[in-house]
Amino acid sequence: MSEKKSSFVQDKLIPLAGKMAASRHLVALRDGFALVMPLIIIGSVFMIVSQFPIPAYINWMGSVFGPNWATVVGWATNATFSIIGLVAVIGISYQLAKSYDGVDALSASMISLGAFLLTIPLTTDKAGNTFVPLTMLGSMGLFEALLVGLFVTDFYVWMIHKNWQFHMPDTVPPAVGNAFSALIPGFVIISVVWLIRIGVSFTAFKTIPNIITVILSKPLTAVGGTIWGALVAEFFVSFLWLFGIHGANVVGGIMAPIWMGQMGQNAAAVKAHKPIPNVVSQQFVDNFVHAGGSGETISLALMMFFFAKSANLKAIGKLAAAPALFSINEPIMFGLPIVLNPVMAIPFIVVPLVSVVTTYVSMKTGLVARTMGVAVPWTTPPIISGWLATGHISGAVLQLVNFVIGGAIWYPFFKIADRQALKQEKKVADKEAAEAAAEAAAKN
Repeated sequence: MSEKKSSFVQDKLIPLAGKMAASRHLVALRDGFALVMPLIIIGSVFMIVSQFPIPAYINWMGSVFGPNWATVVGWATNATFSIIGLVAVIGISYQLAKSYDGVDALSASMISLGAFLLTIPLTTDKAGNTFVPLTMLGSMGLFEALLVGLFVTDFYVWMIHKNWQFHMPDTVPPAVGNAFSALIPGFVIISVVWLIRIGVSFTAFKTIPNIITVILSKPLTAVGGTIWGALVAEFFVSFLWLFGIHGANVVGGIMAPIWMGQMGQNAAAVKAHKPIPNVVSQQFVDNFVHAGGSGETISLALMMFFFAKSANLKAIGKLAAAPALFSINEPIMFGLPIVLNPVMAIPFIVVPLVSVVTTYVSMKTGLVARTMGVAVPWTTPPIISGWLATGHISGAVLQLVNFVIGGAIWYPFFKIADRQALKQEKKVADKEAAEAAAEAAAKN
């Protein structure tokens, strides 16, 4: 890399990425979506129970609990997967409002919830009963939840800071005071969203969700949900990590609505016994590209643990190998280090990009089962996570293949690092020996 390019990266690009990582809106997205994860994981457990990939188990459950047992178990999956949009808007709004001074985050999140529900068109059944369609509260509503959570909360905060609120005496309990403070901003926000909904109803889009789907959701998904989108995203994950910035958090905050939406669609297809539509999803990234940590450094950690001749690398390998089994790679990122290491930067970028290609091609061609929308925690050890994510042994085999390929790419760079460390250790040892000899000679 030329000095000019290096200066641009160091002086412009990395500070910009650092600001993005610390941006209150990006942090709110990341932490808001974290609120959704317990529900997804709980729902995934029930999905595994109802869709466990062993025919003998399925037949046994049917014989014991009746032919509708899977539908009954699926009630719990519906109760969790089908409200992730609803929970996301609360979480995003709460986290964003909390980052501002003088704002009651709970009140802001409740106003955002009301605005979110107001944008959703109601459905009327044959009996004349009106209800909110559950599908719009799940993965289909994630993009809408993101936009409402961010824009409505910022508007709410702006009005609070402009003092558009009722002030209650200090003797009034805080909960009551916060409720009255939210009256004016809440009324303005709900009125604005209501007027927007009425205006949209006279257009060809008819509903606000249709606008978001056509203008934003579909185009972003068309890019982010493809192999090219995954490759670009993964490149930036690795690139940012090389400068000490948690790339997965930065990129994940942007891509989460796309990948989690794809995940929800896969889960819905599995429940309906339909073909799984999407290859790229949150599990695609977590369990096949980031398995063993960003850069798939688990291969490097195990090499250092078993094959390093350098005492330093051997020690780092002992510290890094166990966490790597749970996809935690900070010990090796900063211990070797890989951060700011131009030699290790090459495999750190190349290995995950290769895994994106091998995983995508394997799943796209049907050689390996696609991820079925089960939210396997990213800390689940490899092989197990591949099997659970796809519901098929082929997922575990693919992870193993990715590790072998990744290990082959990492190996020559590991040998370079090992030789350099050995040379440095020998130099230090020779220096210490010379100093000891000189000290002994001086005493004599």
